[in-house]
Amino acid sequence: MSVNRLLPTEEARDLVQLASDVADKTLKPIVDEYEKAEKYPEEAFAVLGQTGLLSLPYPEEWGGGGQPYEVYLQVLEELAARWAAVAVAVSVHSLSCHPLMMFGTDEQKQRWLPEMLGGEKIGAYSLSEPQAGSDAAALNCKAEATGGGYRVTGAKAWITHGGVADFYNLFARTGEGSKGISCFLVPGDTEGLTFGKPEEKMGLAAVPTTSAHYDGAFIPEERRIGGDGQGLQIAFSALDSGRLGIAAVAVGIAQAALDEAVAYAKERKTFGKKIIDHQGLGFLLADMAAAVDSARATYLDAARRRDAGLPYSRNASVAKLVATDAAMKVTTDAVQVFGGYGYTKDFRVERLMREAKITQIFEGTNQIQRLVISRSLAG
Repeated sequence: MSVNRLLPTEEARDLVQLASDVADKTLKPIVDEYEKAEKYPEEAFAVLGQTGLLSLPYPEEWGGGGQPYEVYLQVLEELAARWAAVAVAVSVHSLSCHPLMMFGTDEQKQRWLPEMLGGEKIGAYSLSEPQAGSDAAALNCKAEATGGGYRVTGAKAWITHGGVADFYNLFARTGEGSKGISCFLVPGDTEGLTFGKPEEKMGLAAVPTTSAHYDGAFIPEERRIGGDGQGLQIAFSALDSGRLGIAAVAVGIAQAALDEAVAYAKERKTFGKKIIDHQGLGFLLADMAAAVDSARATYLDAARRRDAGLPYSRNASVAKLVATDAAMKVTTDAVQVFGGYGYTKDFRVERLMREAKITQIFEGTNQIQRLVISRSLAG
């Protein structure tokens, strides 16, 4: 990646360089093969866990990397520039650790958090349902109180890492209305929990996205995170951080597309000169570079607010909106730079364009981000 980064410390610079080196060595050589074959990169996650790149934004006392979000997101961007599906999965794993870290009791954290952050286990986040996506208050999956715990019945949808994750954050209905949803930490091998066939997606094919089905699965009461009915508060607090993760992933995709387009434009010749020297194409590349740099600055501003303990919910929505719209535009323009070649699967820009599209949809569609921003302005 051709990025000259401003990082707060030498340790941060070393960490981002480590992520770049690991991504070049471990992810980039196999991404095309694994995406084409829809093959899960288990060994890649093992390497990321061993190098401590799966738990960067969490305190060291619990097994995390103790890094500010500003640094974690730039690591995530480096991963995404080589393999978006893996970077999304890392972002989702970080998201899935958030409820326990922020709302769990000390006893719960001592029991489960070290292994969740230790690099050997992967987490998933199950909030959406077949009929409830952005409208999280419309959840129907039920958790009925019974002796010593809850019996869960219902379906969840669009779970990144579905069927392969070691633990799941489950948001299920324990009462009525928006204050009748609770959060649970569910082991992946829970009896009565099964998963549907992986979705056949436009992109991110190497990491499965599935539905989940709970058929009277028993969840011990000790695995409820936060208070009864506190689920939506927990979910929405985690999503602010998750949106920043997706913003960083989108910038990584866009940067990769820009790099591919620039390299091609320096080699391809028409009318006796390199196509980058034609003003029309040079200006297109300049606009792509401006979009990438602007999107990066936007997510870094939101991350620095988060690190400083300032309100950042609106800023997270702005970053997610700006970065993902930029990624879609930049990847589309990258395909245009390649001309007919860009429309073939022989060149990576075709895959990058397909991958960019989902960033405008998950962690709250960009229409929802506009709603969040407009409400903050009105409120």
